[in-house]
Amino acid sequence: MNEAQTRTGATEAVSHADMANAIRALSMDAVQAAKSGHPGMPMGMADVATVLYRDVLRFSANAPDWPNRDRFVLSAGHGSMLLYSLLYLTGYPGMTIEEIKNFRQWGSNTAGHPEYGHAAGIETTTGPLGQGIANAVGMALSERLLNARAGNDLINHHIYCIAGDGCLMEGISQEAISLAGHLRLGKLIVLFDDNGISIDGSTSLAVSDDQVARFAASGWNTMRIDGHDPEAISKALAAARADSSKPWLIACRTVIGYGSPARAGTAKAHGEPLGPDEITATREKLGWPYQPFEVPEDVLNAWRALGAAHKGEVEAWDKRVASASSDVQALFAKPVAEPRAKALAAAVTAAKTQFAADESQKATRVWSQLTLEHLVPALPELIGGSADLTGSNGTRTSHHKSVTPDDFSANYIHYGVREHGMAAAMNGLALSGSIIPYGATFLVFTDYCRPSIRLSALMHQRVIYVMTHDSIGLGEDGPTHQPVEHLSALRAIPNLHVMRPADGVETAECWELAIGATKTPTILALSRQGVPRLRTDASSVNRCAKGAYVLNEAEGARDITLIATGTEVDLARSAAKQLAERGIKAAVVSMPSMELFRAQDDAYREETLGAAPRIAIEAAIAQSWYEWLRPGDRFVGLKDFGASAPAGELYKQFGLTADHIAGIATELVK
Repeated sequence: MNEAQTRTGATEAVSHADMANAIRALSMDAVQAAKSGHPGMPMGMADVATVLYRDVLRFSANAPDWPNRDRFVLSAGHGSMLLYSLLYLTGYPGMTIEEIKNFRQWGSNTAGHPEYGHAAGIETTTGPLGQGIANAVGMALSERLLNARAGNDLINHHIYCIAGDGCLMEGISQEAISLAGHLRLGKLIVLFDDNGISIDGSTSLAVSDDQVARFAASGWNTMRIDGHDPEAISKALAAARADSSKPWLIACRTVIGYGSPARAGTAKAHGEPLGPDEITATREKLGWPYQPFEVPEDVLNAWRALGAAHKGEVEAWDKRVASASSDVQALFAKPVAEPRAKALAAAVTAAKTQFAADESQKATRVWSQLTLEHLVPALPELIGGSADLTGSNGTRTSHHKSVTPDDFSANYIHYGVREHGMAAAMNGLALSGSIIPYGATFLVFTDYCRPSIRLSALMHQRVIYVMTHDSIGLGEDGPTHQPVEHLSALRAIPNLHVMRPADGVETAECWELAIGATKTPTILALSRQGVPRLRTDASSVNRCAKGAYVLNEAEGARDITLIATGTEVDLARSAAKQLAERGIKAAVVSMPSMELFRAQDDAYREETLGAAPRIAIEAAIAQSWYEWLRPGDRFVGLKDFGASAPAGELYKQFGLTADHIAGIATELVK
């Protein structure tokens, strides 16, 4: 008996209605026990989810990280009990009935919205609407990229995403579906929970879009079905799987809170418990005569059989990988690129050796591009891109080819002017487990990317954000493009490394740290204007790894310590030279990463910063610097927005000059 027959045989004795009602009952019971949650969406989409898992989804509950599994993304993350119910029913490890009973409670793995890493089977963190569908686009892109590298025998799967009206109202959804349509990501199937209800009431209060026409206009295949007709759902999924020429939208007309006599089809079913009396009435209407959290043995066994149906396929896949080439096997290493550690170290050493001998002034965005010239051939898993700023960001090298709908063997992605969609898609690429994504735009546009950057950090994903034009030093484009508050705002996000290198050697070291941070995303804040060579050492020791270090020590006991990042480190060095002429002994500290410096022990931090008065220097606001400045210490930087003028003039007008810094230091020492 093959696996398809096993799947069919396990469920044919149990009705579709009973399997779907198990989801509905668990969902309404868990929300009622928690006294908060969203029962309406799980109850409305239970039929679609049941057919998806019963008929088409290729997964194995006992091998939740199987690289060739189909992905199921719940973009409408408020309906998390749909996913938790499915994970419990199909037998995923750790998702016990106790976890369902403890929905939304302290210490449980069943948070209010699905959290990646909390439980096996949760493919991504969702909740902020639109993020899931954009992550799913990244996953679908990953599937095509890996398929081109590993072949159909190892990578050939689908990505299914349930999205609601709210997901499709969010602006990020258009960026995502436009990119997916352009690239013809035919393994992506979005199931639209078309229930016509939002929190405020009918969706007609705020939106009248024809979503099917919208997706069709973006290059998708589309169809409309009755989301409560199991046969129609099954046929739609079969048709979508059979035609992978373009991604698919299946608009499933559903009733929110299906089965609830008083709440079905109303906004009250969306985000509050049904209440004991209504739950009793719903049980009667659905024909579900069981106690809260009780699933009859035959129904549970049918679901558990689905969870075990692909065990043999996983084992056969493992054997095929074992006989594959070492390069293909490396794609599935955990963490990815670990087998290439020696190649990475050699590439960084070669870059540092080259940069330490180069006396020319270059922008750190250029040093970054030159670093990538060494990294890209050494790390095939490193996949780059830019939001329509390739030339300005310096993210493309001589080793890159552009990914197109007809060539996924390439390694450079043109995301178009879709900063937020790019960031969310990179989360999807990273979640694939086989790709290290980096993508770029201007630092000021992290405002457009921030929700996805935050989720990179929350999910502990290695995503590298190459953010250039990092200060008023970009010059004439003016204050709309000059980041002022952005470094401090980004430094406020937990589990995010913000790195602002000062020259070529530091840039190479920061790239090495970003690739090595397997559970932390990184912002590389890079300059437009040129910087001189500050480091002439090409040692294998990565001095940036401690976050801050003494670049130039004072001769004798310090009178003052000048601390700076990025392009301002050279200003600190020049000011220190002026101070030396005045008999003032100044040390210069480069602080490329506050986060890494914070992680060092007290002794190292105290030794690096010293006891003398301190001046911090950065072409940005002071907010994130107060951690390192004491009463009486000073900050030289910005208090307001920038202006439109050549970079040199802006630095002069805002007091970011060696003369001004030396003058403040002289006053402070006196």
